Amino acid sequence: MQTCIVKTSDGSQLHSESVGSPHDPAVLLIMGATASGRWWPDDFCRNLADSGMHVIRYDHRDTGESSKYPAGEPGYTLGDLAADALAVLDAHGISRAHFVGMSLGGWLTQMLALTHPERILSVTLIASEPLATPDPEIPPIDPGVIASHSAAGELDWTDRSAVVTFQTGLWRLLTGPGRTFDAEAAAGIAFTDFERCGDPLAMFNHAMLGGDHAEMQPLLDRLGEIRVPVLIVHGTHDLVLPYDHALRTSKLLPGARLLTLEGAGHELNRQDWPDIIEELRKSIGQSGSKRV
Repeated sequence: MQTCIVKTSDGSQLHSESVGSPHDPAVLLIMGATASGRWWPDDFCRNLADSGMHVIRYDHRDTGESSKYPAGEPGYTLGDLAADALAVLDAHGISRAHFVGMSLGGWLTQMLALTHPERILSVTLIASEPLATPDPEIPPIDPGVIASHSAAGELDWTDRSAVVTFQTGLWRLLTGPGRTFDAEAAAGIAFTDFERCGDPLAMFNHAMLGGDHAEMQPLLDRLGEIRVPVLIVHGTHDLVLPYDHALRTSKLLPGARLLTLEGAGHELNRQDWPDIIEELRKSIGQSGSKRV
């Protein structure tokens, strides 16, 4: 992995890493809320690179080695997190890329596909939801996930062992019944994140960003404007964003391809990597892109 430190327009600093040949199509990986770029596992990134892609991952603000803000005072918006993705591309000297977003990362990807379409060659949404007016018919997040997050308030976030155990348990909960949970791999990433982040509690600032209604309102229900290839990847047993979100996104984007992961949850499971990579390669082929 090659490290690149990114400076944003407001003075924040983002930690990014890349792997693969700069001559190959660029793929930008955008992780979900409270998760650093390391939750795109090293092996997954290398597999993408071995498939002919120049892969870039980065830490959101308040995660990993990127800038931290006081707990409860994020000092940035969802729009800033979206703009950070473009700052990462700029720092790597890339004008356009294939955007792959997981969960919140998928939401940010949709925002950028509407506001900066000239930067995006294709869109991949993993375990995400559509940038649209909420549908009250779609089931909410599972109560068990909410209860698990609530337990975070009782955790000693200076205790490395306790934090690693908590995060490993949360990812275990999000694993679907048709997948094998790799506890060792999850604990390894959680351990590394604790060692390098400085303030694990800062990541919960992301939970305060959902109220940017004025910022989001102009973008809602405009997915039909997206003209690049779109791939939707979703597990049938997602406890955070139920599979119905994928079905709705497919309806809002009639030309999108849907990769249904039977038995998978809200996860990026090693068992699904080959299918995800193959479908992403198809998107790259559809866009006819080379390194730009």
